[in-house]
This record gives sequence, structure tokens and C-alpha cells, in this order.
Amino acid sequence: MAKLTFKYATMNSGKSIDLMRTVYNYEEQGFQVLVIKPGKDTKGGLNIESRIGLKRNADIVLKETDEVFSVLKSKLHNIKAIFIDEAQFLTEKQVDDFFLITKTCDIPVICYGLRNNFKMAAFEGSNRLLVIADTLEELKTLCECGEIARFVGRKFNDEFEADGAEVIIDGTKGYEYESLCGKCYLQKVKKIDFNNYQKRLR
Repeated sequence: MAKLTFKYATMNSGKSIDLMRTVYNYEEQGFQVLVIKPGKDTKGGLNIESRIGLKRNADIVLKETDEVFSVLKSKLHNIKAIFIDEAQFLTEKQVDDFFLITKTCDIPVICYGLRNNFKMAAFEGSNRLLVIADTLEELKTLCECGEIARFVGRKFNDEFEADGAEVIIDGTKGYEYESLCGKCYLQKVKKIDFNNYQKRLR
């Protein structure tokens, strides 16, 4: 039986590169696939883009209001796999529908995305994927301190911010994101005074 897979990581972990590499492998063997990106991801327009310049066109741009079964009607003939980039932007209902597709159509769905937003909270799509995905896989990248980065901080004009709109696409003027380990996130974004907490435990 086909599986719903969620490959999650923070920024700069090579999620889009892994997607494009896997899609290439399928297509090189003569298999047909569908590549989908949510409409919320405006970076790259109709393309999926990696930070090192690789691009791949998306076959479908899925809007928040789109019903998955309606969009995919008559498009799944001979499809061997469905790949979704920036899957954190899917709605809960869309994730449920992709799960149904894996079971009713026996087509694997491989989702790539962020686990959490810059506020240390789960995106709607990621939250649902973490609950119902058959397979979870963490793609790792490093914080500048050398530890595994599992969080993302958002900067505006080089200053970390702890609040604001959940979605501001990377590259928007003045905004950038940085991958952080838990300790660096607490220090840089939450401004936690570690000495104060250590004193409280003595």
C-alpha cells in the first residue's frame, strides 16, 4: 500500500533539492509524476526553486481554497508518485485528501516542508502531516554554532523578531530567515537570559 511521507526540516536543509533529485530519478526511469506547490509559496512563481539555483516547474499550483480531488480529477492516470514542495502551506483538509489518495489510488505522496514556523509553532499543514503521515523523515542542517538546526528565526532588517504574520516569503524586502538550534533560538529570538534560569535551579 502506498504511503504518505513527510520529509521535514528547517531552512537551508536541501528539501527542494531532494525533491528535484527524486523526481529526476523517477522520470529518468520513464515514470510519470506530479509535482505540486501550494499557491501560498509565491517564491519562484510557477517554479520550485532551491537556494543554489536549481529550478523545476510545478505541474500544479494548489490554492488554499482548492479541493484536491477536483484539481486532480483525470490527472492521475499512469502517475507513479506525487511530490509536494512547501507542504506546510497545505490546509488540514488537503493533507487528509492526499492521505486518502495514497490509500484509495495506491499512489505514494511525498511531502517536503517546514515542521514549525518562526514562532516555534506548527504550521497547519505540518501539524496534520506529523499526525497522519505513514513515514516521517527529518532532513538535517546545521546552526552556525555547529548543532543540528530544528528551528527557524525570522529577521527584519537584520533584527530577529518573535511576532508578526506567520507567512512572509523569504526574500521579501528586509526579511530573511536563519536556521537555528534550540539554544540559539532561545538566546537570539526569545532573548532568554540563561544565567537567570540557571540561578533559579541552584
